[in-house]
Amino acid sequence: MTNPISVSSGDGVARLEWDGDVNTDELRREVASALTEHPRVEALVAVDDTAGHRAATWAGLHREGVRRGLGPGGEPRDRFVFARLVTDAPVTEPGGFRSLLNSFLPRKRAIAQMLVRDPEARVLLCQLTYKRDWDLPGGVVEVGESPRLAVEREVTEELGLTVAAGELVLADWLPPWGGWDDAVCLVFDGGTLDPAVLDQVVKQEREIRDVRFCSLEEVDELAADFTARRVRSAVGGDQRYTESGR
Repeated sequence: MTNPISVSSGDGVARLEWDGDVNTDELRREVASALTEHPRVEALVAVDDTAGHRAATWAGLHREGVRRGLGPGGEPRDRFVFARLVTDAPVTEPGGFRSLLNSFLPRKRAIAQMLVRDPEARVLLCQLTYKRDWDLPGGVVEVGESPRLAVEREVTEELGLTVAAGELVLADWLPPWGGWDDAVCLVFDGGTLDPAVLDQVVKQEREIRDVRFCSLEEVDELAADFTARRVRSAVGGDQRYTESGR
């Protein structure tokens, strides 16, 4: 037996609530009805309520994010925010269905880095302001941005250098660590540059403290262990995929 769905309204938003299991068809009807008088309808569903997630999704509600903190009874309970706008494409249309799927399917963070060496095979490393470790130049790929363009942008922003990204030399998966979710790091070949290029560097002071070419032994000393493993794997060129550098 399902529990009835309650509907409240405020600020132009219809808010749906229910306890226990909910009937998907009934929820779909409530969503459709609410959108006749409101531009937005939403529901908060506990993150561990998988049945509720399915019902909300099949009722056409997009998963927008997580509302952290207090649950309805005052308990510390995180909840997913599900919502639908009156302007959303119908789920029966291909674009509308893809948009619905896109709202809840997993998304993985991507990081793009560049492997730049000098004629002595030393590797260009940056000393970052926000952590002790040294790392390859690069950064997070923005939404809708290609990794190749991202690493070129980051090198320009961080160092004031224009370096074309060559072939992909390594894809390194990074497991969850220190408050970060897992990510994929893509390392592109930045070619060989004369050490004199360091005289042209314009450091982004907010992120870069220092930059220099380092031997692999210096990389081991200055970088985090997983970064050092990634650099050695990228330099070695004998494997194109690693996990935490291994």
